[in-house]
Amino acid sequence: MTVLVFAGFLTRAQENVHWAKYPALIKDGDTTIYIQVNDIWVYPERKFKNKRQQQNYSRYVAKVKKVYPVAVEARILLDAYEPVYYSLTSDKERKRMMKNLEKQLLDKHKEELKKWSISDGRMLLKLINRETHRTPYSIIENFRGEFSAVFWQGIARLFKNNLKDGYDPTGDDRMLEEVVRRIESGYY
Repeated sequence: MTVLVFAGFLTRAQENVHWAKYPALIKDGDTTIYIQVNDIWVYPERKFKNKRQQQNYSRYVAKVKKVYPVAVEARILLDAYEPVYYSLTSDKERKRMMKNLEKQLLDKHKEELKKWSISDGRMLLKLINRETHRTPYSIIENFRGEFSAVFWQGIARLFKNNLKDGYDPTGDDRMLEEVVRRIESGYY
C-alpha cells in the first residue's frame, strides 16, 4: 500500500518538470550547451596598514552607496527623456519640459542634496559620467545650451570640481569602480 502511494507521488512530481531550451552544438554525439553568464569580477581582499585606513575605506564605501543610486536615476531619466526631448519641435516646448523635469528632481532630492558635501558632489559627477558615458558638461550643454553649461562649469570650478572631467575606471577612478562593481554584484 505504501509503495503505491509513494509511486503515485513520484509520478505526480515528474509532471511538474519544466525543461529549459538552450542553444547547443551536437558534435560526434557530444552536446555542448551555450549559456551566457554575466561577468564575474574578482578583487583581492583589501589589506589595511592600520585602523584609520580601514575607517577611511568604510566611509568611502558608505559615500558611494549614498551617491550611486542618484547617478543610476540620472541615467534612467536621461534614457527616458532624451528621445522625447529631441522629438519636440519648438525650443519653447523643450524648455518647458526641462523646467518641469528639473522641478520634479528638486522636489524629490532637494533635502537630501542639502546634506551632501562637496566631495559627494564630485563623486556624483564621476558616477554620472560612468553611467551615461557622457560628461556632465556635455549633458548640460545638450539640454540647456552652451551658456548654461559654461555658467555651471564656472560654479563647479569655484568648488574645485570640473564638469568636463572624464571617468577613468583603470586609472584615477579605479577604487570607485571597484566599489561600484561590488555594490552592483550585491557584495556591499
